Amino acid sequence: MKNELTPTPAAKEKAIAVTQALKELYPDAACSLEWEHGQGWQLMVMGRLSAQCTDAKVNVVCRELFRVFPSAEALAYGDIAEIERIIRPCGLYRSKAASIKECSRLLVEKYGGVVPDDIDELLSMPGIGRKIANLLLGDLYGRPGIVADTHCIRICGRLGFYPTEKKDPLLTERVMSALVEPSEQSDFCHRMVLFGREFCRSQSPRCKECPLAELCDSADN
Repeated sequence: MKNELTPTPAAKEKAIAVTQALKELYPDAACSLEWEHGQGWQLMVMGRLSAQCTDAKVNVVCRELFRVFPSAEALAYGDIAEIERIIRPCGLYRSKAASIKECSRLLVEKYGGVVPDDIDELLSMPGIGRKIANLLLGDLYGRPGIVADTHCIRICGRLGFYPTEKKDPLLTERVMSALVEPSEQSDFCHRMVLFGREFCRSQSPRCKECPLAELCDSADN
């Protein structure tokens, strides 16, 4: 792992080129989750619901969820059966409802309704892993952090930044954190999602049309 975490000049140069290419492709990249800015608790909830579920489905489900429960306090002390009913289409609805309710309670009682800006505090909350924590820190506070979701893991592996067979979120985060400039990391990850949906799909990637083909180790395969 030591060698994998030590960026070479060539890898650094490629990362700069990929970052710039993605910026040109998606100049206005933003989070695919449709939360109301200024309401960080919504992004926290949506991040939890997005586990093994598409952002598009989460967006639809949360329109009703946030109508019925319009605040973190409402979720914290709301009827868990009603929460489960609404979020059921997102899958794993019982465990997600329990962690969302408990996270909301902690948010209200411990943090005054404000999502904490410290990664250790975030990781101590139920259902919040490094992926969601980095998403929250980047989108709410402008902090650097690689959101190692399935798109980021897949694409960075195919590009050749680390062995594709590993599919390791923590390794992806560490490798890419060393390669991508801190000021670019949050937007880089949002653009990865868009690029993964349009070109570098899990099945049948559009390699022949891919604007990053010249930078990709897997394009010829």
